[in-house]
Amino acid sequence: MVAMQVPVPLVSSGIARVKMSDLIASEGVPCNSYQLSVSMLTQSLSQNSAVILQLAPHDAALLQACLHSAPLYFNHKSSSMGMEEPMMEEQEQMMGMEWCRTSGYYADPQLSQETFDYRPGLTLLDPSHLSPSALPHAFSILAKAARCVLDALTFSLNLRTCSFHHLLDNLPLRNHEVSSSVLSLCCHSRPSFLARPHHPHTQLSPLHYEHQLDKTLLTLIKPDSPGLHIKDLNGCWLLADTNLGPHDVLVYPGLSLYQETAGYVMPALHRTDVPFENNLHGRCSLAFKLMPKSIATLSSTEMQAAGYGVEPRFQNAIPVSDFMQRSHPVDQLFSRNAAQIMLPDGQAASLKASLKKKRETSSSQKSLPPSKRLRLEAQRVLKEKVMEIAEKKGLKMKFCRLGPCEDHIRTSDGPCNNIRVALGWPPNVPFVHPHDLPNKAKIAFLEAYEPGWSESRQDVD
Repeated sequence: MVAMQVPVPLVSSGIARVKMSDLIASEGVPCNSYQLSVSMLTQSLSQNSAVILQLAPHDAALLQACLHSAPLYFNHKSSSMGMEEPMMEEQEQMMGMEWCRTSGYYADPQLSQETFDYRPGLTLLDPSHLSPSALPHAFSILAKAARCVLDALTFSLNLRTCSFHHLLDNLPLRNHEVSSSVLSLCCHSRPSFLARPHHPHTQLSPLHYEHQLDKTLLTLIKPDSPGLHIKDLNGCWLLADTNLGPHDVLVYPGLSLYQETAGYVMPALHRTDVPFENNLHGRCSLAFKLMPKSIATLSSTEMQAAGYGVEPRFQNAIPVSDFMQRSHPVDQLFSRNAAQIMLPDGQAASLKASLKKKRETSSSQKSLPPSKRLRLEAQRVLKEKVMEIAEKKGLKMKFCRLGPCEDHIRTSDGPCNNIRVALGWPPNVPFVHPHDLPNKAKIAFLEAYEPGWSESRQDVD
C-alpha cells in the first residue's frame, strides 16, 4: 500500500505551503491529496490573502538563475544610461503606454523601483546586448503555475471547469497576438538608483504604501530577500515572503479575480519595505502577473450560475479595458479592518469565530470516546457545511429513516435522490441525520465535506 503524501502544513506566519504537483487536476474523482491541497489553498487565501506554492526543483532552479541575473542587469543598465535624462524620457514613454503593452526597461522613482517587463509577442530580447536571462522559460513556468492555481479556485468555488479561461490568452498565442500577462523583473531600492537625481517635480516617497492592489487575476512573486508585506483577515501586516524556500513562490489574488468572482475571492493589500542597512543591490524579485485579456469582459455570470448570491455592484459586466482604467479606492471596495469576506449567508463574518470554536472543540474532544467524537463532529459538519449549502440553494432538509433509505440509495429514482445530489451527499450513505448514521457511514459523511478529515484526526490522536 502506497502512503499518500500530505501537503506541508501551515508555516509559522499562517500562510499555507502547497505543492504544485498536488494541485494538478486529473480525470475522474479527485484524489485526497488534491482535495486537501485545494482546501489549504482556499483557507490560506481567505485568512491571509496569500499562499506559498512549492514548484518542482528543476523549475525552481531556472527561476533562481533568472533572479540571479537581475543585479547585474540593472547595474549595467544604469551605468550604460549615464545621465538621468535619457532614463526619464524612457520612463515617461513607458508610463504613457497602455497597461497591456508595457515592455522593456522603465523606472518609477516614486516607488524606488526599476522594472524590466517581458511580454511575449512584444518584447524582443537582443542576445547581443545584456538582458535578464531565461525570461521566456520563467514566463512559461509561472504562467502554468498561475493557471493551475486558478483552476483549483474554480474547483473550490464549485464552478464549471475552465470557468475563467475565457479571460485568458490563447495557449499558445496565435500569430501577431501579444500576451496580456507579463513577467516583471523588479529591483527595489537599489542604492545607486536612489542616489540618482530625478525630475524636480518627482519626490521620492516612503516605501510603505498601505494599500497597494494589483489589477491582476493572480500575482506570483519570487524574491531574493524578504520585504513583501500583506494584510491578513485581521488587519495585521504579515511579512509574507519571510518563509520562502528555494522552491517556493508566493501567490496572491488581484482585483480582476475579485470582480469576476463577485467579491468571493478577496484581493491582497500589500506593500514593499526594503531596509537600507546592508543593502548592496536592492531587493530583486520576479513577479508574474496573470492578467485578463483586454478584449474580455468581467462579469459574475459563472458565480450566479453556480447559485451564489451576487450583490448589485457586481451584476453589471465591465469590459476589461474600462476596468483597468478605473480607480478602485480601497475603502469603497471592502473594509479589511472589519474582517469581512464576502461569502454567502454571513459565513465570512463568523469565519474567525468558527475556526476558533473548531480548534477548541477539537482539543476538548481528545479525551472523548471515538464514537462520541464522531457523533459530535458529524453534527458540527451538518450545521456548518450541509446547512449552508441547503440555504444557499433554497433546499428544504427532510431526512429519511435509516432502514428505508438504505434501499433508496440503491436506486436512481429514490425520493431523496435529488436533494442528495444537490447537497453533494456521499454515495452509499443514507440520507439520515448524521447522529443516526453508523460510524463507518459517519466517516464517509465527514470526508465528503472535509477532505482529509481522517488523516487530521489521526494526527490529533
